Amino acid sequence: MATVTITDVAARAGLSIKTVSRVLNREPNVREKTREKVLEAARALDYQPNLSARSLAGSRSFLIGLFFDNPSPAYINDVQLGAVSRCRESGYHLTIEPVDTTAPDLERTVRSVISTLRLDGVILTPPVCDDERVLRTLEIHGTPFVRIAPDGQPDRAPRVGMDDTRAAFEMTLNLIDLGHSRIGFIKGHPDHGATHLRLNGFLSAMARRGLSPRPEDVLQGWFSSQSGFECAEVMLDRSERPTAIFASNDDMALGVMASANRRRIMVPDELSIAGFDNTPAAVTVWPHLSTVAQPIFQMAAAACELLIARASSNPGQEGPIARLMDFEIIMRQSTAAPASR
Repeated sequence: MATVTITDVAARAGLSIKTVSRVLNREPNVREKTREKVLEAARALDYQPNLSARSLAGSRSFLIGLFFDNPSPAYINDVQLGAVSRCRESGYHLTIEPVDTTAPDLERTVRSVISTLRLDGVILTPPVCDDERVLRTLEIHGTPFVRIAPDGQPDRAPRVGMDDTRAAFEMTLNLIDLGHSRIGFIKGHPDHGATHLRLNGFLSAMARRGLSPRPEDVLQGWFSSQSGFECAEVMLDRSERPTAIFASNDDMALGVMASANRRRIMVPDELSIAGFDNTPAAVTVWPHLSTVAQPIFQMAAAACELLIARASSNPGQEGPIARLMDFEIIMRQSTAAPASR
């Protein structure tokens, strides 16, 4: 079966190839009636645009890059799904680029990727979004980028995120309202901006209710289930252990649950556990995990939308410099009032 080309679409629509190209590339100032005519012809012929041909024909590559260095597979999976979904809607392709922010040749790696692929823009996830070497390299090469949940310099580039501090504050208040006064907290990766924000929310909520966490109940994790397990092992080994533990992401919360199970500590009867992110694993374990539903999919889609709007240069579609997404506190079976001891 012969491949359908843009020439075939133009012939069916009765329009010039140039006009069809403008419609398919989502360029501005095309009459709606003309746009509909071209799209109808493309659908009828099952036309699939050739990405390489489109990039050669113009200044765009129709490629969006996603740079990440994150130990949570569930988080990165949701980011990818959100970005891919938005890319497909606009005829773009997403390329996934893992980078190591501890590598001495990080700048060279970034330069190689953007020069080889000629990206129309890059989505940066934590902690890459705060790495000065990455930001500087992209700026020097004139590659647009959008940052997801950056920690500093909020006006340096477009960004999307949520109020991590408020979310952690509200989850902590929920635990206190259940009757918990000794609450353990596991911090996330120290290089991630959200880590500090979530810790601040936890501490603020404790202070609001006249409580002060013991230093030994606030431990450093790394956003991995293993680090959550190790922190829980330390907390739960004490005679005066916390009655609740709030971990900065679901992976670490699942590590806490594994430690509790190993010690035959009943959840939530003897220990309440809360996480952050609302990953699929939160409802595949039992008891189901109380957590903060972070709109990871939506944040990635919004980041992609900002980049595509800039590449298309469509008037009125550039969007604001920042987009703040909503979160939701979800209380499930892993949290309950503390049992009397």
